[in-house]
Amino acid sequence: MQYRNLARTGISVSQFALGGGVFGALAGKEEGCRIIDEALDAGINMIDTSNRYGDGESERIIGEAIKGRREKVILATKFGAEPNDERNQSGVSRRWVRQAVEQSLLRLQTDYIDLYQLHRPFGDVAFEEILGVLSDLVQEGKVHYIGTSNHQAWQLSESQAESERRRLQRFVSEQSPYSILNRSIEMDIVEVARRHDFALLTYSPLAGGLLTGKYASGSVAESGSRAALLKGAAGRMLDPELPENAQKFAIIEKLKHVADQAGMPLAHMAVAFARTHPAVTSIIVGPRTSEQLRQYINGAHLTLSPDLLDAIDEIVPPGSRMDGQNPAWTPEWLDTSRRRP
Repeated sequence: MQYRNLARTGISVSQFALGGGVFGALAGKEEGCRIIDEALDAGINMIDTSNRYGDGESERIIGEAIKGRREKVILATKFGAEPNDERNQSGVSRRWVRQAVEQSLLRLQTDYIDLYQLHRPFGDVAFEEILGVLSDLVQEGKVHYIGTSNHQAWQLSESQAESERRRLQRFVSEQSPYSILNRSIEMDIVEVARRHDFALLTYSPLAGGLLTGKYASGSVAESGSRAALLKGAAGRMLDPELPENAQKFAIIEKLKHVADQAGMPLAHMAVAFARTHPAVTSIIVGPRTSEQLRQYINGAHLTLSPDLLDAIDEIVPPGSRMDGQNPAWTPEWLDTSRRRP
């Protein structure tokens, strides 16, 4: 397992981080603890989750699994995207963040969180307010470092400027999707990360399962696969039977041919691609089973040749997006009231 610096924090993190998005949802406590044990034994030292995953169950499973070896884990969680209809029981107000962090600490069975991340942007709350309470948490030792997730490049730059102007803690990382089918961060976020010297943690290297190679256009998804299990927009994105996905699966077939010619599974090529970009600090993977985790680890040392990367660029140009997945949040400026007089 290779390790990279988490910006200039002095912390080294594994090239893969274990994502807890499936724990408490697609993987129960027993399977989740088994996956975490195997990941730590394989050298993965970073675990990422959120207080919304499994309605908090993901944090509970992780807290149970890392008992007795907390000091070996770089523990990251997120806040601000809680699906709660109760007024002031979600979001990023100083009042709520104080409650959210205490709840996460209890579920994780720890005294501190290594990396506390803002799960999505909040255009109606000033960065000064968010950074203020997060700076307090760092001073109190409940949080060591702070980061963002699913932010746009201009928001990241704005937050860095606000930290400097107000002398507040700065975000040291951003978590964004990145795969062969979603290369949008290459357009601007990777350059912002370089200029402001923060870590880039990427997720969904298999584009939600599209790059596993198990789906073929027009065929029925296997029983037990994500395409069969997921509902709503996430399930439709993976459904190989839908005509609206035909073009996307045609692109995947071309990528599969490239992988076959290179003598490797498409999934391995996809993970190696995400790891190749020098701006990427760590890739967050979310295996549902121990076998899936081993597949990630087996492909950890693959190196893609310049010719192979050129072939990928020919199919999916740099900076483009082909996955058809909805963004993790809808910007408030796309609301009708902001687009029409």
